[in-house]
Amino acid sequence: MESGAATSLLDWLERQPAFAAVGAVGHRVVHGMQHVEPELITEQLLGELRSMRAFVPEHLPREIALIEAVRDRHPSLQQVACFDTAFHHDMPRVAKQLAIPRRFEAIGVQRYGFHGLSYAFLMDELERTAGAAAARGRVVLAHLGSGASLAAVRDGKSVDTSMGFTPASGLVMGTRAGDVDPGLVAFLARAEGMTAERFEAMANRESGLLGVSETSSDMRALLACEATDVRAAEAVALFCYQAKKWVGAFAAALDGLDTLVFAGGIGENAPAIRSRICDGLRFLGVELDAAANDRTLSVISTHASRVTVRVIHTDEEQMIARSVYRRLGAGR
Repeated sequence: MESGAATSLLDWLERQPAFAAVGAVGHRVVHGMQHVEPELITEQLLGELRSMRAFVPEHLPREIALIEAVRDRHPSLQQVACFDTAFHHDMPRVAKQLAIPRRFEAIGVQRYGFHGLSYAFLMDELERTAGAAAARGRVVLAHLGSGASLAAVRDGKSVDTSMGFTPASGLVMGTRAGDVDPGLVAFLARAEGMTAERFEAMANRESGLLGVSETSSDMRALLACEATDVRAAEAVALFCYQAKKWVGAFAAALDGLDTLVFAGGIGENAPAIRSRICDGLRFLGVELDAAANDRTLSVISTHASRVTVRVIHTDEEQMIARSVYRRLGAGR
């Protein structure tokens, strides 16, 4: 059955003159588990996705609803699933393992990582703009937006990433807490009678920048009022501090750092945030050019900086389109 959002989207699309020319539909599917390439959506794959809903209940049910709505209304349209976890599939085992009883691996509990479509696009753009040598180097990609994560990449492959079993872990985000002590679940259950479902809702929709500031999940709003609102200032400071720590950790995982890339709504549009993160990374050889950063040029590091710092506009939709085109065959 179509959801209200899927119905509204399809109603709008069908009114567009260009819709008659659509030959296929690509979907960003947040969790792919062991799927590593874009795949044609079949009833078998849909069944697999339904069985995975418990992994990411914030995302997968709505993605499945849209796939089913397109299938029901336009059964002749081919649909392709593009998995947001695929970029990280070949991470070293040491980066995937979680330090919990080994038996849980059998049901798929491990670090997966997300924002893979964005990271794949960024690596393509890095190679296009800076050359193959830069793309094969030691790269940290910072996708900073309402959802935020970092990835450590070497030889074009993901070797670690900040998000884990779900997209809720890692960095402070717009409304997500990022990493928190697991003991907090039990404490809040005892202190406030908080259920696991209520904790999940709190950690995903009421925390992060919103939870700390108590006013907004939007970095632009927080930057505008941080001089007069200590809560906003603390939310911004926490975001920058955590991002700086992850860059440092990933530089250690990579045995050094050659390129740092900022992307996403905050990474691409907030010079002040880029500056605050990089100010704590001088020990790695990061030196920002203040004027270039203020103007959001493609390279914002100085000529003397040992690390090249770049701003690259990410485009997950274009990556999905490319993936669908490749999967279904050019020119067919």
